[in-house]
Amino acid sequence: MNPESFQQLVDQHYAALYRFGLSLAGRTEAAADLVQQTYYLWAEKGHQLRDETKAKSWLFTTLYREYLATYRRATRFPHVELDDTNAEMPVVEPAVLSELDGGTVMEALKMLPEVFRAPVTLFYLQDLSYKEIADVLDVPIGTVMSRLARGKEQLRRLLTDGSALPAKKVIPFNDAKGAA
Repeated sequence: MNPESFQQLVDQHYAALYRFGLSLAGRTEAAADLVQQTYYLWAEKGHQLRDETKAKSWLFTTLYREYLATYRRATRFPHVELDDTNAEMPVVEPAVLSELDGGTVMEALKMLPEVFRAPVTLFYLQDLSYKEIADVLDVPIGTVMSRLARGKEQLRRLLTDGSALPAKKVIPFNDAKGAA
């Protein structure tokens, strides 16, 4: 596409695209970013459109898809400053963290009741989805989610109160064999 026809396309549809982007995002900066990204994508891929009469539809569809990709993700996973979440974070003593290892966690996992151990193991160690776990265990997805939450909480308690931590073996620095 030559620069003149690109400029003509921008002049023809910019205002309508901007208004559409503003209605979706609700902020002028975000709307401008959406329109800019849409025209960038047109510059990259617009030549693939066989029927140029469908350019307007392509632009609006692309802007909408960019909005979905950008802002729905941000809504589902909002950026939160860590300082704002300190009250919500579980308290785990640093000494407990320094003593944890894979074996300790596995031992604590064995201490969970089977009803919680199975979903936790399938989710975290086997990377199965909620749906797959529900199929394997033949229970509803809601039950899987509930058991995962409860199992994680029990596992956290086992690990933080120290009941799952192995007893430490103390080896004296000066043993009887080395003494003269």
